[in-house]
Amino acid sequence: MTATSRKEKAAETETALKEAAKRVFARKGYLNTKITDITAEAGRAAGSFYNHFASKEELLEALLGDLAAASDEDALAEDHLTDFSDPAAVRWHVRQYWNFYRANAPTMQALRQAAMVNDDFARTFTNFGVTQAADLDGHLAQVTAAGYRLPASAQLSIAMMYQLIDSAAQMWLTGPQPSDRSTPGDDEAIEALTRFVYRGFTGRDV
Repeated sequence: MTATSRKEKAAETETALKEAAKRVFARKGYLNTKITDITAEAGRAAGSFYNHFASKEELLEALLGDLAAASDEDALAEDHLTDFSDPAAVRWHVRQYWNFYRANAPTMQALRQAAMVNDDFARTFTNFGVTQAADLDGHLAQVTAAGYRLPASAQLSIAMMYQLIDSAAQMWLTGPQPSDRSTPGDDEAIEALTRFVYRGFTGRDV
């Protein structure tokens, strides 16, 4: 086997392990998942895991890196809107995060569960959220330029937006839903969050 073939085989196995982990996390949760569960799901020998990851936590960090890369790619989209004095820009970001969470819900849940039991990982996950929120700081410049008064500093306002959308996505896209209320559809949830955030930033309705 050539060096190129070995690298391709290794990359294929690493990808298979990560995809298998996401499926097992979705079924069993991160805390209940064993490394052997992941290798069995991937159809790989148990020992192959350690050729790629030192631990389950290291695999999860690799998944977090994939999420960060996907988020960066979304930010480069041609239709990316950055003027938060325009509700369409707020809606674009709400929709992007909502769809991102839906596509990666098992990983997002696994990250939360790992952060609950591992202080080092909790810091890593927190820094990920801070970085994602910081990327939006400049989006509020047009809000203040248009004469609107933000509820707090730009940094804190963005952090509150991020937490609101993240918490709503966690509640409505994962786990059992309360029996005494209906779960909103994607468009309904995105529009409600957009109106809530935009009114918080500008004091105006959409």
